[in-house]
This record gives sequence, structure tokens and C-alpha cells, in this order.
Amino acid sequence: MARIIAIDGPSGAGKSSVSRIVGERLGMLHVDSGALYRIYTWQALAKNVDTSSPAAVAAFAPAVEIECRPENGSIAYYVDGELPGNRIRTPEINAHASKVATVKEVRDAVTALLRSLVKFGDLVVEGRDITTAVFPDSPNRFYLTASAEARARRRQKEEVEKGIANQSEEDVKASLLARDRMDSTRKYAPLKKADGVIEIDSSDLTLEEVVQTVLEAVR
Repeated sequence: MARIIAIDGPSGAGKSSVSRIVGERLGMLHVDSGALYRIYTWQALAKNVDTSSPAAVAAFAPAVEIECRPENGSIAYYVDGELPGNRIRTPEINAHASKVATVKEVRDAVTALLRSLVKFGDLVVEGRDITTAVFPDSPNRFYLTASAEARARRRQKEEVEKGIANQSEEDVKASLLARDRMDSTRKYAPLKKADGVIEIDSSDLTLEEVVQTVLEAVR
């Protein structure tokens, strides 16, 4: 049976960086579940689907086909034979992703896809409902959090490094808080700290300190 390390938390808490490094250290594949919701959002916008209409998104969801391949220590997602790259990391995608992610049909499809990845071996899976809905029985479950200010700084820094920044730090913070509200109040599989998870507040911790905390707990 595949070993699963499940990591949840809000945007900008450091899930991706921590999960990627933990995967490298332990020889496990890193899985970014958030990218899947971004792909659904990207495809919906490309097909002019009204993302504010759950019915329209639900009807469109079965048309999205995603191929998963283990590459360079992570699961890579291909759409029509191509990697989406930074096309799914833009502020426009950010603005619509939470609405798409509230749709049950989308979440069910993503959950099924994530669970199917165990065929590739041991996984470090990050997201917002991994510890509660996708792999709730994993003995290795973590909830990463940080202050809104720390998360905004990190997210803006990422956008600058990727060359897609067009928001101030305050705008990024407002966007993160809006997404927090939507993610934590959605009806289906909301973002929340599950019972029994290990919570790590990374506001004043270095990336390496968070990684070591996870590794020590897993060992």
C-alpha cells in the first residue's frame, strides 16, 4: 500500500515548497492538488463557461481530461498533451478558482483522480481537503498555516519570480483572505483543520524549520 503524507492549509502557507522538499528527502512524489482546480478553471474560462454558475461548471466538468505522469519527483498534469505552466497561475485564474472549486462535480472528479495516483507509489499530497476528504485515514496529516501578512508576502514574491505579478502586497492579501472565506465556508469539503492533524504555524519559521518539523513527525 502506498504511503501518503497529507498536507492542508490556506494559500501562501508554504504547502507547495514544504511538500516538494519533503518529497525529495523521502523519495516520495509531490502532488499539487490545487493545480487540478486551476486547470478546471483555466479550461472553463477558455470555453467561456460562466464560473459563477455551479450548474454550468458542473455540466462542463466531464469534458476536462487530465493526464497524470510522474516527472522529476512530482506528478505532472497534461492537457491536450501540453503542460499548462504559468497559464494556471495568473491573477485571473486566482479570481475564479475558488468558485469552480465549490462545485461538487469538480471536487468529486479531482478527489477520484488524486486517489488514483497511489498507483505511482508513495505520495506527499498538498491541498485544502486532503486530510479531511481525500486521504482522511493517513497517519501522516498536517495543517500548515501562517498570518495573512506572511502569506501575502510569500505569494507576491512567487508572482514576481514567475513574472506574473500585477498586484500590490495589500491586493494579494485581500485576495487571499477572500479565498480563505470562500474555501472555509463552501458546502462541500470545506477547508478546515481536521481532528488529529499536526498544526504548524509557519509565520515566523524558515522553510527548512517547517520541513524538519514535518520530517521529525513522520519519522
